[in-house]
Amino acid sequence: MKQTGLQLKRGGESFAGSQPYYPKSYGGFIRHLILELRPKQWTKNLIVFAALIFSENIFDAELLIRSIGAFFAFCFISGTVYILNDIFDREKDRLHPTKKYRPIASGKLSVTAATVSGIVILTFSLAMSFYLDYLFGVIMAFYFLINVAYTLRLKHVVIVDVMIIALGFILRAVSGAVVIGVQLTSWFLICTMLLALFLALAKRRHELVLLQDEKEEHRPVLGEYSTHLLDQLISIVTAATIMAYALYTFTSDKPVELMFTIPFVIYGMFRYLYLVHIRNQGGSPERILLEDKHILLTVILYGVSVIIILKYF
Repeated sequence: MKQTGLQLKRGGESFAGSQPYYPKSYGGFIRHLILELRPKQWTKNLIVFAALIFSENIFDAELLIRSIGAFFAFCFISGTVYILNDIFDREKDRLHPTKKYRPIASGKLSVTAATVSGIVILTFSLAMSFYLDYLFGVIMAFYFLINVAYTLRLKHVVIVDVMIIALGFILRAVSGAVVIGVQLTSWFLICTMLLALFLALAKRRHELVLLQDEKEEHRPVLGEYSTHLLDQLISIVTAATIMAYALYTFTSDKPVELMFTIPFVIYGMFRYLYLVHIRNQGGSPERILLEDKHILLTVILYGVSVIIILKYF
């Protein structure tokens, strides 16, 4: 029978003709590996710079370099987590309307090549982390282990799955403080956790609406959720996030000045809710950040305002 297109065989390691797929060039392998590391999601790691900004050290060259190093260390180690997750989920990802195009799920990057690359990148990122700071290295190792647990089991436990995602953001924020030797306030960590919960819940809602009857085939835990439950949780977390941030500004060293950044937070969250409920988006926070001009402008104005307030007032 004439083959009209590529067909995946069992395990996704070969195509029609029983021949394993290899990139046509070394450059092709590198391209697929970079895509597998999810560079578009590296925006999540920008929270590493929060400690540098709020400690008023953003113009300190030495601390800035250390923060940049921490940022890339997180990018690399989170990339290995994506590789691990995609290896385990490759069969389910092939049933997803968009995830089926990922390098491992589509067969463009073999499991063997992905595994070897992941080990090399993990080793490099951990070595880099311990070189920057011992405690930072410990946090990075814990971050990887908790994500392994998430991939193997915790992502199938309702509520716990989104809390683990929130924990990842807290570890990013804490590690950013550790690597430059400063402390973050409890209020800031609470705000970080709540905002991460907000994004994770919105993502679950998007998946639930997108996959509908096929939700349990792709992600079994979605069968434990409903849009009504997620809408309630999102409402609670939205209110808690705005309240926590307001209290954070009121208890800071510059309450009057930072109070003027509250509208940015409110508008940003309301805009995100609009995208989730009206435009059925929310499955990819990093994509919304880069593509929605309202969200991007709000984040930029917020960041610039905070830097100016902390530096000059």
